Amino acid sequence: MVTVLHPSEQATQRVILRHVSWETYERLLAEHEQCSSPRFTYDCGVLEIMNPSTRHERWNRSIATFCEVIAEEFDIELDNVGSNTFKREDLARGFEPDSCFYVQNVERVRNREQIDLTVDPPPDLVIEIDISSSSLDRFPIFASIGVPEVWRYDGMRVAIFKLASGVYQEQETSEAFSSVTGQSITQFIEESKTLKRTVWLRRVRAWARQQRGE
Repeated sequence: MVTVLHPSEQATQRVILRHVSWETYERLLAEHEQCSSPRFTYDCGVLEIMNPSTRHERWNRSIATFCEVIAEEFDIELDNVGSNTFKREDLARGFEPDSCFYVQNVERVRNREQIDLTVDPPPDLVIEIDISSSSLDRFPIFASIGVPEVWRYDGMRVAIFKLASGVYQEQETSEAFSSVTGQSITQFIEESKTLKRTVWLRRVRAWARQQRGE
């Protein structure tokens, strides 16, 4: 069965296929290994194929850049592994995030050519741009794989979620970046929509330095 979704994100395309085998999922990943899109999410036989819109990617890149600037200003080591594929055959689940970072576990995956979740930890922070309420719910997938923190942007606000006892609970402050709140990220993402990039970057840096007491 094929379900074609028509989300509110202009030009973003999502298709959901049901009763898809793990072997088919692996074959699709291999065929698109060198491609930045589409992105695949697999959940126990349900496969979502998503081609992100330009707007989706702009917001994604802005949040990822925000993380990198904050990390630099606070002297926090991190590894941006982008939309790397994470999968566990034993769980029959896999996903490709919009962006993700290793922060607390950065030393455990440093210089890894390929991350293997059977021996390596999941990313410490996943960025999720999710404008369409009808898209596949990826939180149960993140939880089963053990992603400790997710930032979800719905087009209006960024919400920070922490994994606790197998369930995500919204919280005010990030675990990966202790000075960052959902409100502060939301403010900067909104500003990124209208400000010139150089001006926006300077504002992010100034805010980070203010948080450090400079």
